[in-house]
Amino acid sequence: MQAPKILDLYISKKFILTFFLSLLLIIVIVIIFDLSEKIDDFVKNEAPLKEIIFDYYCNYLPYLVNMFASLFVFITVIFFTSRMASNSEIIAILSSGISFHRMMVPYLASAALIAVLSLGLSLYVIPRSNSTRIEFEAKYIKKNTGFNLNNIHYQISPGQYVFLESFSRWNNTAYKFTIEDMDGNRLLRKVSAETAVWDTTLDGWHLRKVHIRDYTSGLKDNVTYKEEMDTVIALKIKDLFNNQKTVETLSIGPLDELIGSQKMRGDANVMFALIEKHRRLAMPFSAIILTIIGVSLSARRRRGGIGWNIGIGIGLAFSYIFFLRISEMFVYTDTLPPGIALWLPNVLFAVVATFLYKRACK
Repeated sequence: MQAPKILDLYISKKFILTFFLSLLLIIVIVIIFDLSEKIDDFVKNEAPLKEIIFDYYCNYLPYLVNMFASLFVFITVIFFTSRMASNSEIIAILSSGISFHRMMVPYLASAALIAVLSLGLSLYVIPRSNSTRIEFEAKYIKKNTGFNLNNIHYQISPGQYVFLESFSRWNNTAYKFTIEDMDGNRLLRKVSAETAVWDTTLDGWHLRKVHIRDYTSGLKDNVTYKEEMDTVIALKIKDLFNNQKTVETLSIGPLDELIGSQKMRGDANVMFALIEKHRRLAMPFSAIILTIIGVSLSARRRRGGIGWNIGIGIGLAFSYIFFLRISEMFVYTDTLPPGIALWLPNVLFAVVATFLYKRACK
């Protein structure tokens, strides 16, 4: 039992150290390029050095680590396993009576550890760091210039609908604001206002020039006019701006709540939340799949040496990322549901991994 334990420690040490060193190197390079690209914005908008370091780059690090984790797991495995093969270490391991399946144990354990770390980052750490980072970007890099939203339709609760012809972020005002209360297909009450201004103290809407139509008495149209009135409904101003950036700042619990709320409202932005959720869950598992592919490809000695294996590894790694982006397009075009589309690359590469693994075992 001593030999397998030594082997486990040897492979795991090589795997983890090579992974984190290579990841650290690429992150330093990315930050240098990012700084050179954004330094003009920092100077122009007078961003304090303390905020640049702690609010932006310290919160950018978890995002970068998670983004490159799967790619560098693959490259790491290809690199050090190819070196082991070229030094005849793989042959020595298999000749000592240790099977290929047993040799895979430390690889899979190390990949599983990285996958768990990646999952924890995706679900809990990165959303919090993204919140600070995105706030910094909005303040110093991509300043909000104010924009309008048009023709918004929401179901804010069962049987209650809100319609906005337009919304101006300049003054937090909705124009042609309508609330409808329905009982099945029957209209019970309709409130129409020329404008609706978000009131932070009320945590609701201040309506002006309001017509209230009450149909609870049957077909009779009871109309009441009010110059002004306040209303508190299940529509907050932040709900109008839930988009791709918003979902990046939510941990898994609030993200699930947002998905449920947006589905009920018929909000088209729900696809951003669904893509984010399934991406967070699917990406970590790719570390295990790509590890199996990496070992299967590089365990044999090749004439082209390490360079050939690394070339194949980089090509397959980028093809995985490419398929992941293509799968997101399937969601945007309503071709596939997010739960299938975002897991499709893992399924396809799992099939490839199974084929290569069986071939490598022979």
